[in-house]
Amino acid sequence: MFRNQYDTDVTTWSPAGRLHQVEYAMEAVKQGSAVVGLRSKTHVVLATVNKASSELSSFQRKIFKIDDHIGIAMAGLTADGRILSRYMRLECINHNFVYESPLPVGRLVLQVADKAQVCTQRSWKRPYGVGLLVAGVDQTGPHLYQNCPSGNYFEYIAFAIGSRSQAAKTYLERKYETFSESSREGLIRHALLAVKESLQDEELTTSNCSVAVVGVDESLTILDARNLKLFIDGLDESASVPAEDKQADEDESKEQGLGTSDGSGSDVVPMETS
Repeated sequence: MFRNQYDTDVTTWSPAGRLHQVEYAMEAVKQGSAVVGLRSKTHVVLATVNKASSELSSFQRKIFKIDDHIGIAMAGLTADGRILSRYMRLECINHNFVYESPLPVGRLVLQVADKAQVCTQRSWKRPYGVGLLVAGVDQTGPHLYQNCPSGNYFEYIAFAIGSRSQAAKTYLERKYETFSESSREGLIRHALLAVKESLQDEELTTSNCSVAVVGVDESLTILDARNLKLFIDGLDESASVPAEDKQADEDESKEQGLGTSDGSGSDVVPMETS
């Protein structure tokens, strides 16, 4: 995108009916590190890719706890995301103080969307350059929402935003029918596999990804490095099991004399001779 005479003000419409500053904010989300979210009937999992700006610096956190039942993962400008996360925490605290009950996830997402939309119609403001995946559990069950800089919000079974998120979306689209019945461990495994798809020429490790999970009977938990390593090691083991099983089956067949290979890919069963 290039600067033009219609992008100096967020309230200036181009002849094509576009708000360029809003599009710039959405482009900032696309250039952020990948974020994946998916939910089942009992749990919601968030997974992010951690990237440092240089080899000498540490990565910025992408997952934040809002309340015991709500967490967010962000892609884009982390500074804008921290502003929204502080606003969301205050709303949860105020609602809990007044009504003595947790704030429903959908209502919080709506309030954040209204706050983001106001920034698209005030000349002295700019849109928030951050996209949010909001995971939470309330009386109606687990929920996963996406908040856009434009003020739109959507609810998903599974979704991914950020850089190279299309590869993660492709994996989620192939597997989403199994998510509703997945266990907590299975859901985390799917999230890590989706994040792994978005990595380019990189190995999935505890230093370049983060995972958070919240459930019906579980408060929001951000997995530490030790537990996360167990899940990542489990991915490598499951990938190598099929090949080992196949070799074991072939060895067992040879020992029992069930057949020998003729080199053409088919098994030849020895015939009995009288």
